[in-house]
Amino acid sequence: MNNKVQPKILPGFMELLPQDQILFNKMYDTIRSTYERFGFLPLDTPTIELSEVLLAKAGGETEKQIYRFNKGENDLSLRFDLTVPLARYVAEHYNDLIFPFKRYQMSKVFRGERPQKGRFREFYQCDIDVIGNEFLDPIYDAEIPAIIYNVFKELKIPKFTISINNRKLLNGYVEYLNLSDKASDILRIIDKLDKYDDNEKQFYDDLDSINVSPEDFMRVKYIVTDITGSNTEKITKLKELNTNNELFNTGLSELELIFDNLKYFDIPEEYCQIDLSIARGLDYYTGTVYETKIDDYPKLGSICSGGRYDNLTAYYTDQELPGVGISIGLTRLFSQLMDAGIITSEKNGLIDALIIPLDKGNISYSLDISSKLRDAGVNVDVYYLDKGMKQKMKYADRLNIPYVILIGEDEVEKNLITLKDMIFGEQELMDVKSAINKLTK
Repeated sequence: MNNKVQPKILPGFMELLPQDQILFNKMYDTIRSTYERFGFLPLDTPTIELSEVLLAKAGGETEKQIYRFNKGENDLSLRFDLTVPLARYVAEHYNDLIFPFKRYQMSKVFRGERPQKGRFREFYQCDIDVIGNEFLDPIYDAEIPAIIYNVFKELKIPKFTISINNRKLLNGYVEYLNLSDKASDILRIIDKLDKYDDNEKQFYDDLDSINVSPEDFMRVKYIVTDITGSNTEKITKLKELNTNNELFNTGLSELELIFDNLKYFDIPEEYCQIDLSIARGLDYYTGTVYETKIDDYPKLGSICSGGRYDNLTAYYTDQELPGVGISIGLTRLFSQLMDAGIITSEKNGLIDALIIPLDKGNISYSLDISSKLRDAGVNVDVYYLDKGMKQKMKYADRLNIPYVILIGEDEVEKNLITLKDMIFGEQELMDVKSAINKLTK
């Protein structure tokens, strides 16, 4: 009777072979080091939170996607993002933090949604947030695009565009038109304008269903889709509207501040654009919003998004703690870049040199050599199996190990090693110091 269990993982989880994991880790480290260069501090919150804390604000589809379970008397949930745990953390440790509090967290989150291409149930998010105490200067909103730019340039991502908007512009404009209660409905129609090309009647039916006149709709549509030109020209056209609305004018001032300061962050103008059609996070973001897309791969969607929010900790404390932040879904990004052929795995291993004792009597000397090399920062492995030389060299070749160190009786007697270059086939008898110089160039 065969009682073997078929080895498999659940759909919606990513598991990589070593050569792909090496590339994934390199991307992870690149993002982390860039975040740290901009002064962000590391944070790692628990994977499991109390459900009453984690779900304080959740509802609708979000709550349906939560992995929730009971252990003893505790009602527990797996975190579904890194923002809610951040809110809990800041409220809990408020007296111990220094504000503005700049933190990054790069951890796995979990969502019980239907897995499909580019969507996972378990995935890494790479978040940064700046949290202010009662006030957070809008200059931090200008720093965010600089971080996005540096991250993706370091990752060698093809030409991308960081689109920037301010929620106050649209909210203030619909308020000016006395359409505030219709804002989300109007945006939904704007988002699917291209679908009305062959069905004009449906367009007018949808407007009628939300009780908005075509004239009022077109006035909103104008600032969302029809203001074109350079960033400077767009700001000028927005000013020329002479909108007598405080919220609109505040949003315009904040948007202008961002683009006035971007040049000081050495970001080429073609990488950032004002895009008034960005309407993400209608109920969450309160100011600046960001979306980043790769120009030649629009179907990949946004590869980094975020924005300004004023009510991060409202469910946990009465302290006013506004913030601004972005998130990179690394698992999804990695999967999509691999599928599109934008990135490829090049390394099967991380070993600089493989030490091969030519017989069992040379093991102790080989171990001594390996310790000296590792102390000098060289990644070294030792091949212990009693196999033929052909198999040993094949092992090194399949792992793309660039150098092999051969240890035989002559090497032990002379206190030397033989270093073989696996690419060019050359080998040389030398001392350990010389080998270190060669391997650490």
